[in-house]
Amino acid sequence: MELSRLFDGRKFMWDGKEYHSATESREQEEHYRSLGFEVRSLNEGDMHYLYTRRVVLNSLG
Repeated sequence: MELSRLFDGRKFMWDGKEYHSATESREQEEHYRSLGFEVRSLNEGDMHYLYTRRVVLNSLG
């Protein structure tokens, strides 16, 4: 599995987990979204993978 992947021209990082069901994947996706991450899912065969990204704003600027 690729560690990073582009979706719509933006870089997302794989969360490092393989999800065996769509339900499990969806629950984790909702959790990541609640923490402020953008999430993209990828299905390959029976496995589900999540890629996340979050923009960190510089508060010093």
